Amino acid sequence: MTVSKKREINFTEGPYLWKIIWFALPIMATGLLQILFNAVDSSIVGKFVGDEALAGVSSTSTVFNLLVNLFMGLSVGANVLVAQFYGAKRQKDVEEVVHTSVLLSIIAGVIVLVLGFFFCKDLLLLMHSPEDVIDISALYLKIIFLGAPVNLLYNFSAAMMRAVGDTKRPMVFLAIACGLNIVLDLLFVLVFRWEVAGAAAATVISQAVAAVLTVIALVREKGVLHIDLKTLRIHGKKLSMILQIGIPAGLQSAVFTISNFVIQSSINSLGKIAVAGNGAGYQLEVLEYNTILAFYHSTLNFVGQNVGARKFERARKGMLVNVGISMLLGLVLSVGCFMFGRQLLRLFTDSEDAIEYGMKRLTIVVLPYLFVCSMESMSGAVRGLGAAITPTVVSLIGSCLFRLVWVYTVFSHYGTIESLYFVYPVTWVLTSVAHIISFIIIFRRMQVRLLNLPRPRHLHEKKESLQSAES
Repeated sequence: MTVSKKREINFTEGPYLWKIIWFALPIMATGLLQILFNAVDSSIVGKFVGDEALAGVSSTSTVFNLLVNLFMGLSVGANVLVAQFYGAKRQKDVEEVVHTSVLLSIIAGVIVLVLGFFFCKDLLLLMHSPEDVIDISALYLKIIFLGAPVNLLYNFSAAMMRAVGDTKRPMVFLAIACGLNIVLDLLFVLVFRWEVAGAAAATVISQAVAAVLTVIALVREKGVLHIDLKTLRIHGKKLSMILQIGIPAGLQSAVFTISNFVIQSSINSLGKIAVAGNGAGYQLEVLEYNTILAFYHSTLNFVGQNVGARKFERARKGMLVNVGISMLLGLVLSVGCFMFGRQLLRLFTDSEDAIEYGMKRLTIVVLPYLFVCSMESMSGAVRGLGAAITPTVVSLIGSCLFRLVWVYTVFSHYGTIESLYFVYPVTWVLTSVAHIISFIIIFRRMQVRLLNLPRPRHLHEKKESLQSAES
């Protein structure tokens, strides 16, 4: 396969500890840059417009994620297929997945744009957004949803690059876009006085730049990731395979978002100061989450490539290394975030009352974040095996139904934000254990099934050439 050797990380060969770290580092940077889009909006709006505007921006992420994550799961399907076909050396299949995914991302983006633009205020009302900020939130969301097609196009393209080990270029493109976002935020909010609308416009323009740069890179790519815009089309069989993995993945993401939707609704009932403080704390939490999420992608692609190559023991050991590094990093970041929490929260608000609410989130939700690390890495491992339904069912029970029951029992009884926050660590532990059990069962079944199948011809030829060279 003719993927550029400078960008390729082949997890099926050679020492893998440093390959995992080398793969994960650019994704960490990419994740931090992605969250900076919303964090910069929140920081500039909160510091220069006020807590009401901050609350308006802070209450929008759940609504946006509810629609986007449903379709973003399809990029997981593309990622898994590219990783497995790449590990199996099936170049034509990789090319068909790439062309199908690019067009699919644009179609999905248009659907999200229409749904989000026309129904965002209804969703805000459904989650009991405070009356004094709902118009601000709706305006911000309508502009943000205009960027849904370019948002999904970038994320689909980046997912396919990651599948073959290319994590640096998506990071570079997003870094350029993030720098542009900061400049435009300051220009639109401070100079033009567009307030919340200016912050949203800056985000959309910057996301469009990232998407254009990514598409240009794929057009110029020499090898399996190359796209020819003239022959861009949906390959029916590959679309079906993407949907089989991607729809459950999207539903899993939507399940998380629905439970967060209910929780955000409960927080909204406590008033705008609670919403602002929770929003500031959430920004710090998401910075950590997007950092450790690199090991979800690393585990998914490591397991996916090695399952494609039928190297099961290597897949298992790589999974354990990914989980271990992720949990260690999560522990360090959680402690650091808690220790410097007040100083970090002041980047978003000067209100001492809001900071107190933010510290409550950091204490109860962020400190036990190593359980999130285990949960996400194991979810990636299960998806790397190609399993689609199991992770969705686990998330449906552990992260949606249980949280809903908690909100309508524990929180309904106590009515405090602390009683609401405790649902997070409890569900993380339960879901993590369920993913571990799922991986063990599916891994053993797949190992028995695939090892009993005939080996692909290219693997026979490789083995024979090695034996010839040794003799």
